[in-house]
Amino acid sequence: MAAEGEYESILCVKPDVNVYRIPPRASNRAYRAADWKLDTPDWSGRMRITAKGKVAFIKLEDKVSGELFAQAPVKEYPGVAVETVSDSSRYFVLRIQDDNGRSAFIGVGFGDRGDAFDFNVALQDHFKWVKQENEISKSAQLGDSGPKLDLGFKEGQTITLNIGQGKKRDKPRPQSSGGFGLLPPPPGGKIAPPPSSGSSNHNIVPQTGGMVTGCLLELDSSNSNTVVQSNPSSDLWGDFSAPASSVPAPSRPQNAANWIQF
Repeated sequence: MAAEGEYESILCVKPDVNVYRIPPRASNRAYRAADWKLDTPDWSGRMRITAKGKVAFIKLEDKVSGELFAQAPVKEYPGVAVETVSDSSRYFVLRIQDDNGRSAFIGVGFGDRGDAFDFNVALQDHFKWVKQENEISKSAQLGDSGPKLDLGFKEGQTITLNIGQGKKRDKPRPQSSGGFGLLPPPPGGKIAPPPSSGSSNHNIVPQTGGMVTGCLLELDSSNSNTVVQSNPSSDLWGDFSAPASSVPAPSRPQNAANWIQF
């Protein structure tokens, strides 16, 4: 029987079922519904199939009051508790039991073939679940008693992990001493050399290109302005550190004598 403390679940309910008194079976042949008095059933009511634990109960109850007429405990299906007949799919033979343990065989039948199908499927599904539960319990017992797989490291055993070694490597960026990057020289340009120490007091305007350019120099010592024409073939960065006295004074024109000097 079912263990105490287990809840009872309802598997199937059929509102119309007929109960027949069947003659005792004289031989081992299967039951036949044609031998029963199908036109005059001995009792009519509803059928309720419940399950408590692994045991199913087929209960025949009154339609109005719900009073229990008889019940058949089923521990396996198909089995002795529920048998089919050989000449119809709507009739079955149940072995009912009372509280004192006495049992008897009765015939039950459904007016609709669909009700008989639901009755059969409800019992099959329940005992299929019971079979799965038994297999799980056996597997758990075998797993606990069998040898366990040791996945731990043996003494002195080590492993090597290569983490973060990618195929692509970033190229190192050039860094300057001051922390700022150096700009590349302009294409096709030339960098002028720094001025010499002697020309710190002169303003130099260099002219680039292939044409003849002039350099305007301001000499602080003589307070005179001198325009020097540079030669393209000569160096643009000449030595302008010579004193102003070394530069020859420009000659007066010949017609200067015609002017009166004051």
